Amino acid sequence: MTVGDLVDGSRRLAGQVRVVGAGLLGTSIGLRLRQHGVDVVLDDVSPSARALAVDYGAGRVPAADDAPVLVVVAVPPDVTAEIVHRELQAHPEALVTDVASVKGLPLDELVALGADVSRYIGSHPMAGRERGGAVSARADLFVGRPWVIAGHDDISYRRAALVEDLALDLGATPIEMTPEEHDAGVALVSHVPQVVASLTAARLRDAPDASLALAGGGVRDVTRIASSDPALWVQILGANAPRVAAVLRELRDDLDGVVTALDVPSAPGARRAVADLIGAGNAGVSRLPGKHGQSTQFRSVVVMVDDTPGQLARLLTEIGEIGVNLEDLRLEHSPGALVGLAEVSIVPEQEDRLVAELQQRGWTVVGGVA
Repeated sequence: MTVGDLVDGSRRLAGQVRVVGAGLLGTSIGLRLRQHGVDVVLDDVSPSARALAVDYGAGRVPAADDAPVLVVVAVPPDVTAEIVHRELQAHPEALVTDVASVKGLPLDELVALGADVSRYIGSHPMAGRERGGAVSARADLFVGRPWVIAGHDDISYRRAALVEDLALDLGATPIEMTPEEHDAGVALVSHVPQVVASLTAARLRDAPDASLALAGGGVRDVTRIASSDPALWVQILGANAPRVAAVLRELRDDLDGVVTALDVPSAPGARRAVADLIGAGNAGVSRLPGKHGQSTQFRSVVVMVDDTPGQLARLLTEIGEIGVNLEDLRLEHSPGALVGLAEVSIVPEQEDRLVAELQQRGWTVVGGVA
């Protein structure tokens, strides 16, 4: 897709957009808006980072006569309020938003600085990648993802609508929350999972190679986000520390209960304690939003795929020919193995038909991935 492919009158934003911060989020925002034909001005404290984002086509360098209607601040959390304050002063006609992962602290800091928060509203796209920087940016990064708009008493709905337009133009789904609701939510669904993933992955540092050779989908799923940037997460966790600590205390109490049960697994009530934990996890995961924002439990069908060119493409093509909609896909491949496993997620009512059709076409359907 090239610049202008989406310029068909469907875009909502009218006017120039200034993006401060040429990392993953800032560059991805610029890439998508440029596809809509928006005049995107990119800036960054690092000239080389800005130049790289410009080279990727995410916008242009600032000019003396720039007049943005919207400024998007995409910088690390510890300098978000400072940069937002600067942008409010530099562009007195613009609405300013930020995309930091914590919303309460920047607003409090801006009020303390005496900033004109009637032109500021925080927002947060629930999207990202394990690797940062402009090289990892994608124009479709926000498509189908929630974009929180954290309103407050000092801003009008009319002004805040610009951020909703931004989210919609980026393909995201706007969600209105207070800063307090947002910070409590991300503590539970984003910040604590990062800590848990890192703690689990840390156990692998000194594990025997023989143990690591057994690694399957379970440990890979749990530790997928453990490769995140430590410096960034120090800032994120510090900015939302009370809420994260509260959830971790509850987690610690539950973990202590499991440890006690496993210390003497034959003791009365020990087996029930473990079963209750697993059952509570089943109940919790069933509430996670599925495709299209609905809480739906999908069924997994695991298919053996030869490790030869074109086999995975053939599988996906034949699933389409069968008429089954693919909800998700996960691949598993052990080093040195001549086959891999493709785990496809589908709605439950399609499971029997898909398995029968695939087996009839010569595919081997196996059990679940551990």
